[in-house]
Amino acid sequence: MSLYRDDAVVLRTQKLGEADRIITVLTRRNGRVRAVAKGIRRTSSKFGARLEPANHVDVQLYLGRSLDIVTQAEIRDPFGDRLRHDYESYTLGTAMLETAEKLTAEEREPAIRLYLLLLGALRALTEQRHDARLIFDAFVLRALATSGYQPALDDCARCGAQGPHRWFSVPAGGLVCGDCRPPGSVAPASATIALLRALLTGEWAAADASAPEFRHEASGLVAAYLQWHLEHGIRSLRLLEPA
Repeated sequence: MSLYRDDAVVLRTQKLGEADRIITVLTRRNGRVRAVAKGIRRTSSKFGARLEPANHVDVQLYLGRSLDIVTQAEIRDPFGDRLRHDYESYTLGTAMLETAEKLTAEEREPAIRLYLLLLGALRALTEQRHDARLIFDAFVLRALATSGYQPALDDCARCGAQGPHRWFSVPAGGLVCGDCRPPGSVAPASATIALLRALLTGEWAAADASAPEFRHEASGLVAAYLQWHLEHGIRSLRLLEPA
């Protein structure tokens, strides 16, 4: 077996046998990887709490036939531990991890942009740089864009007619003109669309200044757009419905 090392964010853990866990990580150079952490559930484990979801780690692995084997792990940033102190941030962080896993359909397919987006979003959550829900929505929009699902927020998603347009259709891929508008389209406020643009492009001054009602509407569109393009739901999203 070949030994390799990489930076990674822990996406998920699963029990295996009596003492082991399967660890799913998103790495900087090797994409999504699944590996066995042997004996991690024992109190004497050298890994301890290092390989918990959301933690940013320096991990060393052996390349296995079906699953790799973790031989060493050191924490770079204990995001998981920090997020547990705030319910909203923890839930949003969990939804980010699940989104990142579902957007990496192939194991070992490099996904450096998604890795960096996830790392930056988790850091922003733990440091409370902005409203937690805004950070989540920005991460989802940018993650979808890197995967080829960027919503049309200016010109018509179907015919390309120059905007601005009134209607938004999740199945159509974003804003649509009156001629292309499919059944079920909605008409969000222009300030909501402006907020989505700001989140997608990183204009945080504009995003931070947005009103609660437009954030609420934008979050609904982001959640619907995410679930449509993944073709199945994100379990954590049911805990993120705006009050």
